[in-house]
Amino acid sequence: MGKVYIVGAGPGDPELLTLKALRLIKSADVILYDRLINQEILLFAKPDCELVYVGKEDGKHTIEQEKINELLLKYAHTREVVVRLKGGDPFIFGRGGEEALFLAEHSIEFEIVPGVSSFYSVPAYAGIPITFRGISSSFAVITGHEDPRKEKSNIDWESLKGINTLIILMGVSRRKEIAKRLIEVGRDPKEPVAFIENGTTERQRVILTDLYELSTNPPEVSPPAIMVVGEVVRLREKLVSFNFVLKIN
Repeated sequence: MGKVYIVGAGPGDPELLTLKALRLIKSADVILYDRLINQEILLFAKPDCELVYVGKEDGKHTIEQEKINELLLKYAHTREVVVRLKGGDPFIFGRGGEEALFLAEHSIEFEIVPGVSSFYSVPAYAGIPITFRGISSSFAVITGHEDPRKEKSNIDWESLKGINTLIILMGVSRRKEIAKRLIEVGRDPKEPVAFIENGTTERQRVILTDLYELSTNPPEVSPPAIMVVGEVVRLREKLVSFNFVLKIN
């Protein structure tokens, strides 16, 4: 019986891997990896490591979650070191918790290896601090894509009026509706918004707008992208002008 490591691969830049994640990738007998994993990270795997793609595209899993769970069970019985490699941190808007629960229910030994989350690292690479003295003392991280099987949303939209900075993950396809909802609950229509595509990679691109423009004439944005709402977005211009962001526009 082997051991399963549910590992966070970080937001994209291979240098943001933790030392523990790197050690496990190098020693893995099999790696089950998601779509957003930077392919350079897989080059650290040993030559005889089996690489299994279990990614998600266009809102649908190439392999259903139940099948991924079964693969984890299969490899835990046949390999010594099994790495389930997930983008960002495995417990933040991923299914790391579900996979861990499945392994626990089947008496499979596992370990969680946290990763650098995109929700704070991607804005940082774009020159946007999510907190800043005198501007932002609070932030909230929200999913822009809830399970469609839910009868109603778990997000308390009314409470978001009082949060200084909002970071919205997986919200590109619903960006117009999200902006409308935020204006409806009382956020300033002129509040700045940033979208950061392919964050922390050489393909990173930043699109700036405001809530009103987003709610009426949304700019073109391609996923994966993180949405940041708040006055901290205005700091980007000053920080970038002093070369805070290197190699990335």
